[in-house]
Amino acid sequence: MKDMVRKVGLEADFEIASAATSTEEIGNPIYPPAKRELEAHGIPAEARSARRMTKADYEKYDLLVGMDDANLRNMRRIAGLAIGEEGKVHSLLEFAPDDYPRKGCSVADPWYTGDFAITYDDITAGCKGLLENLIKR
Repeated sequence: MKDMVRKVGLEADFEIASAATSTEEIGNPIYPPAKRELEAHGIPAEARSARRMTKADYEKYDLLVGMDDANLRNMRRIAGLAIGEEGKVHSLLEFAPDDYPRKGCSVADPWYTGDFAITYDDITAGCKGLLENLIKR
């Protein structure tokens, strides 16, 4: 998403951050196969370490986007939302174009599938749709 925003010259209009919803990867750098996939597409994979989402993130940001049902459930819990309450929490692939075959699904998790290409396609489709949606607003 950061790369897409940069390419359309809107960096100053967005604050984009990433946070985990569980503790498994806290403090770890970007996963090497994920880094390779990004770099294969010409996207810089900056050095960083994982941190956990906080309730303050929910209060700070206008929109929170999760990759799968477990992320969304954890995000709602961390934010203190009631069961069934969506608030600012959305699934990335809900923003994918209507003709995207995986629209509305969870982003394919390469940790389990080993397929970083489909994950890249899912994230790209969701981020493009999200960016178009935000620009229209």
